[in-house]
Amino acid sequence: MKDTFKMVSLFSYSLIILKGQMIGIPFILWLIFTSLEFGNNEQVFALLGITGFILNFTKYSKLIWGNALSFILMIIPLTKRLIETPIEKFNYLSFQIPLMVFIITYMIFVLYSKKEDVKDT
Repeated sequence: MKDTFKMVSLFSYSLIILKGQMIGIPFILWLIFTSLEFGNNEQVFALLGITGFILNFTKYSKLIWGNALSFILMIIPLTKRLIETPIEKFNYLSFQIPLMVFIITYMIFVLYSKKEDVKDT
């Protein structure tokens, strides 16, 4: 059950769409392209997001602090985008729905992990 919440949250994180001039781009692709674009001010934030995403597939994802750190690292680039761009630009469902699904399912995943950690001790 815990893995289901994790996979749904990571899938929804990948499906967050950022609107561009012509077409929308999935957030995970934006992270990858921005992290490879040297000299870009947002490269650090993209690398933090990718690090958080990858952290979910390491041994640290079994620890509550690893899950919390991963969530924080993944939310940092989204927060940066929300702060630097007017909020009216994010008033579309292909951004709002995956973002809410990501936040809700990842929080459930972290709380479920904490509950299992307490049960194991």
